Amino acid sequence: MNYPLRVVFFGTPHFSVPFLHACLEDKDINILAVVTQLDKSSGRGQELVSSPVKQITEAQHLPIFQPNSLKSSETMEFLTSLSADVFVVVAYGKMIPLEILALPSKGCVNVHPSLLPKYRGPSPLQASLLSGDKETGVTIMLLDKGMDTGPMLAQETVILDSKETFLSLTKKIEAIAPNLLIQTLKKYASGLIVPVPQDETFASVTSLLEREDGRVDWRLPADVLDRRVRALNPWPGTWTIWNRHGKDIRLKILHTQLSQQLTDKNSGTVFIENEHLYIATGSKTYLEILSIQPEGKKELSAAEFLRGYSDIVGSVL
Repeated sequence: MNYPLRVVFFGTPHFSVPFLHACLEDKDINILAVVTQLDKSSGRGQELVSSPVKQITEAQHLPIFQPNSLKSSETMEFLTSLSADVFVVVAYGKMIPLEILALPSKGCVNVHPSLLPKYRGPSPLQASLLSGDKETGVTIMLLDKGMDTGPMLAQETVILDSKETFLSLTKKIEAIAPNLLIQTLKKYASGLIVPVPQDETFASVTSLLEREDGRVDWRLPADVLDRRVRALNPWPGTWTIWNRHGKDIRLKILHTQLSQQLTDKNSGTVFIENEHLYIATGSKTYLEILSIQPEGKKELSAAEFLRGYSDIVGSVL
C-alpha cells in the first residue's frame, strides 16, 4: 500500500469529530473531502446550523460535500472523481447505497460503538446501558448492504461502571476508538487484517429512539428506571407528567439514585423522607430524585425544586 492513504470521510454529529481529527492529524492519511448531512434548522428563529463535522472541515479548508441524496448522479460523479482508497464512515446518519460502497478500492470502513454483532443499528450505547451490561465496546468494520452487518476488522472492549451514563460512556468510546480506527485502517490497507464475518446467531438490532421512549412508567422496577435515566439523557430524556392544578407539566428527570428500602406506596407516588425527594416504583422500592427540570425552566436540585414546587408531594405521577 502506498501512503498517504486517500480517504473520504463521512460523518455528521459531535461523535464523529474526534475521528475526523485523528485522520487529519495522521501523516499517513490524506483527507480528500468530507461528506456530511445538510444544514438543519434550529431554534425559535429556525436558522440553518452546520453540522459539527462541517464546522471542523471548514476550519481546515477541506472540500465539503452535502448531497441531497446519495443516490443522485451528482453524488456518484463527485465521489468517483476522487479516486479514494477508502471511505471512512462515522455516524454519517444515512444508509450508503451499494454503488457508493463499491467505489473505493478498499471499501468503506465504519466505526460502530458496540461489540458487534450485538446492538446493531442507531442506538447501541443506550441499548447497552438499558440492558445493564457490564461491558460494551467499539467495532471497526466494513460496510455492506445491511445495517451494521459487514465483516469486522477490529474490536476493543469498554468496561461500564454502576453509574455509567450515555455521556460518560460516549467519552470512553471517544477516548479509545479514534486510535483504534487509525491503526486498523493502516493494517487493513496493508493487507495485515483479514475481515471476519459476524456470527448472525448473536445478532441484535436497536431502534431509533423517539421522544415518547423517554416517558417514565413508574410501574417498572427502580433499577430499570435508574438505567433509563442514565441511558436516555440528553435524548430523548426521561420525563413524566405532573397534573398541577388541572394543568399538565412535563418534568424531566435528570439524575437519580437507587434506594434499597421498601415502601407500601403506590407506584408513581411522590414523597419526602429526611428532606430527600423520592418516587415509589413498581418494585416496591423507591427512586431518589437528585435533579429535575420543569418544562421551560432550568435544571434544579431536588431541594431547589421542592422550594418552588412543594405541592408535588403526595401526587401520583
